[in-house]
Amino acid sequence: MLTPPRTVVRREAGLYALERALQRRGFRHVAGADEAGRGACAGPLVAAAAVLPEGRRGEIDGLADSKLLTPASRERVYAEVVDRAVAYAVVIIPAEEVDARGLHVCNLAAMRRALASLTTRPEYVLTDGFGVDGLGVPGLAVWKGDRVAACVAAASVLAKVTRDRIMVELDGVYPAYGFAEHKGYITPEHSATLREHGPCREHRFSYVNVATVSGRDGRPPRARRPVDPGSDEPMGHSRASGGTVGVALGEQPRPSAPVGEDVVMEGGVR
Repeated sequence: MLTPPRTVVRREAGLYALERALQRRGFRHVAGADEAGRGACAGPLVAAAAVLPEGRRGEIDGLADSKLLTPASRERVYAEVVDRAVAYAVVIIPAEEVDARGLHVCNLAAMRRALASLTTRPEYVLTDGFGVDGLGVPGLAVWKGDRVAACVAAASVLAKVTRDRIMVELDGVYPAYGFAEHKGYITPEHSATLREHGPCREHRFSYVNVATVSGRDGRPPRARRPVDPGSDEPMGHSRASGGTVGVALGEQPRPSAPVGEDVVMEGGVR
């Protein structure tokens, strides 16, 4: 029996080594997917997917895990990714959907939808940390993928910059919380404002710290988001503000789909 040739990952290629190895095996369009906001207790969860070009055009100066870049560097790299990508997509899951469906299930569904929304169908998929099934193409979950694979790093930048911009906008709506500074993550400053003012509509009431200060910590996760007075809908719910998918090449956003059951909160980093 003949065995298939080994795929050699060349270390000198650095962040691009894994994609280049896959491209040498015939997988021209390698997509990466990542998310931002999993560990935050306020604001949306954002997932992104990106396919970078082969060769020199796909090599973006300064591209790295978004958490390792300064805000100015992220904005510059974001613009380069948008300009050069063969295809990219971003999915936004609002806080109320995270409460209703569960963080981990929303995370998987958001990455799946981002990958499915790419205008160029990927031939291979790299994801950060854990696999995403149901894609119809081969894939690999890469530990710390945003530091190992360029396409995953590009997706991490798209997701992080998109989410940070949203949190800066929310800071103008809810100035007491300092969203522009901590972006909804659980910092000492954010915890102090939560205790002082209580949660706002953009907080995730299924998270223990938010549920505790809201006085609803004894309730099951899906019952923690309070209801607006005079309404049957959860606080913060808006028929026009459901999760959206934004894709390259001018395609229009479309509403998100239901995504599953509730799960416990996972940790994250700023």
